[in-house]
Amino acid sequence: MAPSGKTTERPVISVWKLGGLTFWQLTKKVMRAVEEAELLDYASGLAFNFLLALFPLLLFMLALFGLFASRSSELQTSLLSYFADFLPPSAFQLLSATTNELAKSSSGGKLTFGIVLALWFGSGGISSMISTLNAAYSVRESRSWLRIRATAFALTVAISLLLLAALFVLLAGGHFVDWIGLKLNLAAPTVILWKGMQWMAAATFATVSFWMIYYCGPSLKTRRWYWGMPGSIFGACLWLAASAGFRLYLHFFNTYTATYASLGAVMILLVWLYVTGLAFLIGGEINAEIEHAATGNEFRNTERARVRQIA
Repeated sequence: MAPSGKTTERPVISVWKLGGLTFWQLTKKVMRAVEEAELLDYASGLAFNFLLALFPLLLFMLALFGLFASRSSELQTSLLSYFADFLPPSAFQLLSATTNELAKSSSGGKLTFGIVLALWFGSGGISSMISTLNAAYSVRESRSWLRIRATAFALTVAISLLLLAALFVLLAGGHFVDWIGLKLNLAAPTVILWKGMQWMAAATFATVSFWMIYYCGPSLKTRRWYWGMPGSIFGACLWLAASAGFRLYLHFFNTYTATYASLGAVMILLVWLYVTGLAFLIGGEINAEIEHAATGNEFRNTERARVRQIA
């Protein structure tokens, strides 16, 4: 019987089935890809860019707080307490002191100029995340510099607004928890409930932020919103676990202060930013591997090999 000439496309497997991969297969592929794409080196670059973007982004957040004059100080306190749960203590003290200095010096024309500068440097951090995602997906950038920068700018504003919304939720939740504790005379349970709300808000913020960058960042021809979900959830959970583990390590074995003296807090902040960047890149690599397995796209491996030969 003569062939009909019709080609059958491979059906796309559900993203929640890991693209047809077992958990162990996915783990091996991600570990191999982390080495081949040199994601550990990219995470170092991200940490440096994060450090450049962090304090300008805080300045932009303080400017947003100014829109809510009656709640400005409460929002600032909420923001600092938000970081206090995840940053190592010495790094948090550095961040807190810098934030308070920025809040005191931000006024008038200086603030307007600072907002523009903050958005520029903040979007620069997002731009570096976009370029590293291209490495994770093994794709070449096909968009113009202006379009990439506009995307990074929009993501910076969106993530800042998302963080602002998360802070409002925490602020409202704090008043609600205090009200419950006052009405029911519950002290310890309300503290536990409040801490749980903070961690849930942090997990939600990290997941949605990662997803937005995973969806808009890499230079892909076709995009589907659900392809970014597994890596977003895993990346956010990995970031929370790594942050908690790093805090625990520094609690018992804080060698950074002894080694770097007064620069210890800066080095700890850099390591935490490195961990954040690595968790983000691993999440992106998970998405890329699942999408590759589900769609049967063979271009990715050959393109990665070609990029490595050029480098």
